[in-house]
Amino acid sequence: EVQLVESGGGLVQAGGSLRLSCAASGFTFDDYAIGWFRQAPGKEREGVSCISYGRTYYSDSVKGRFTISSDNAKNTVYLQMNSLKPEDTAVYYCAASRSVPASEYACYDPIFWGSWGQGTQVTVSS
Repeated sequence: EVQLVESGGGLVQAGGSLRLSCAASGFTFDDYAIGWFRQAPGKEREGVSCISYGRTYYSDSVKGRFTISSDNAKNTVYLQMNSLKPEDTAVYYCAASRSVPASEYACYDPIFWGSWGQGTQVTVSS
């Protein structure tokens, strides 16, 4: 059974940093793509970043501020978030897919991802 557990969320002031973790179990970690999404109240779930066989993608809204990385020995993917803004406030979810994203756009499409974590809240105060 695929399991994903996010952690590392919290309250931070604008300009600050947080590092989210996504601990994975129940599958061969190296063979899966892992993505990060976020959902703010009243808004649709938004793709933020993903990593697949070392290739990384970032949405325009976080490019240059967020960094996704993978520690295969720990079956964990991280999302380092710097220069946080109030508009980054959301519940952040990680997701897993056995498929390789055919394009960057698949990375940001919730339909592409088969398994989801429970989410972790990130709140950025102004």
